[in-house]
Amino acid sequence: MDEKFTKRFESFQNSLHSLQEARVRDLTDSFVLSGTSAKFSITFDLSWKVMKDILVQYYAITGFVTGSPREVLREAFQANMIHGDEWMEMLRIRNQLAHDYDGVIVKEHCQSIVQIYISKFEQFEEYAKKLLAEA
Repeated sequence: MDEKFTKRFESFQNSLHSLQEARVRDLTDSFVLSGTSAKFSITFDLSWKVMKDILVQYYAITGFVTGSPREVLREAFQANMIHGDEWMEMLRIRNQLAHDYDGVIVKEHCQSIVQIYISKFEQFEEYAKKLLAEA
């Protein structure tokens, strides 16, 4: 893998580690909710971009029409890089959070972020680490 991939993967890991703090924070605090929302969105964006890098560089899959997150997630699912419907849910929530000006959406989805989605990011992180170790 090239240096650009390595840097993006490191950024993904750093963002994920910051997001993991939400597990031990007071999720009723508006500042914590705001930070959780921001870190979730950043971590999600970095994750699908890392997936795209892996699909292109490791699997030589380059047939993305637009390279949108939805397309990348579909290809990553087909390549057994990720599993479960949660990734499409995460995309939907990330899109909603971009317009969550009063914190209603993050309050609604915060438990899912902490209890389900962080684990999905962690599973993907392990997959990518193994891939890097083999490369």
